Amino acid sequence: MMKIIRAGLALLFMAVLLVSGGAFWLQNKMHNKVSHNQSGEFITIERGSTPDQIMAQLHQVGIISSPFIVKVYLRTVGEAQNMQAGEYQFPSPISAIEVLELLKKGRKRSARLTIPEGWTRFEIADRIANDFPVEPSVTQQEVLNMMNNTRLINDFDPDARNLEGYLYPTTYEFTIGTPAEDIIEKMVQQFRDIWEPNWTQRAKTLGRTPQEIVTIASLIENESKVDEERKRVASVIYNRLDRRMALGIDATNVYIAKMLGRWDGIIHKSDVEIDHPYNTRKIIGLPPGPISSASRSAYEAALYPEKTDYIFYVLDVDKNDGSHNFYETAAGFSQGKAKYQRWLAKQR
Repeated sequence: MMKIIRAGLALLFMAVLLVSGGAFWLQNKMHNKVSHNQSGEFITIERGSTPDQIMAQLHQVGIISSPFIVKVYLRTVGEAQNMQAGEYQFPSPISAIEVLELLKKGRKRSARLTIPEGWTRFEIADRIANDFPVEPSVTQQEVLNMMNNTRLINDFDPDARNLEGYLYPTTYEFTIGTPAEDIIEKMVQQFRDIWEPNWTQRAKTLGRTPQEIVTIASLIENESKVDEERKRVASVIYNRLDRRMALGIDATNVYIAKMLGRWDGIIHKSDVEIDHPYNTRKIIGLPPGPISSASRSAYEAALYPEKTDYIFYVLDVDKNDGSHNFYETAAGFSQGKAKYQRWLAKQR
């Protein structure tokens, strides 16, 4: 009887060894990485494809070395039903287990959309229309018309005529074919995510509405690309507003030209002399709304300006790094401006 028990235990032990050895072998094979030449390509897994069909497809292009091993693994762990249709990029080298992890997620082809700081809705609409083609196609003007729908921002800016200033500048990733309306909505949502709740109270402390802060930030964004001086630029804007001086910001004249469809890269005399609510060379106070999409640092500058007596600034041609010299008097500014104009003449 003992001999029979010992023989049974031996057989059981051997079976355990075989099973554990087989499991170890299977895991080892599943984690072996395979090199292939499809890493830059999209592989489409059609909806309704069976696990066997998917493995055969990936084997054919060299991403899976042994469909049989993967099938055994799937039957062992019972995860075959987790694979999803989609468009995939498989890095090289890649293991079978990593392939299955990707297939669990389900992917659609996507592309990045980068919106630089300081862009207007005109540039943004052009990029959306050209970089994210959809069927049927949309034109820049059609995208601009979509940006006239202010329902996305009505609670924040009830008087907004369009979404200028509320299309946050950053890099986005969208599935190819995403409708322009969805892209616009995402950009506005990103603005909302950036805008901190306490900023609304801070605006009130400054005697400004949130819309006016967005407008001031858009001016700062165009006036200085140097983060360290943006709060100083903000102080000039506030000082001029307090003294009821025209802001004289050329970027508003550029914006007018873009609105009128005549911007050619140069500010003309007609752009400066035009009677227009956005012409800060003529109006006293802020323009009716933002002139571009501003960054977080521009918002922070608009909300927390430096305390200064500066009312002028001009580009610092000695540093030539985009920073400015600041002045409290017209006499000091005249000297700085003359130096800048001499420098500009040499550049031309």
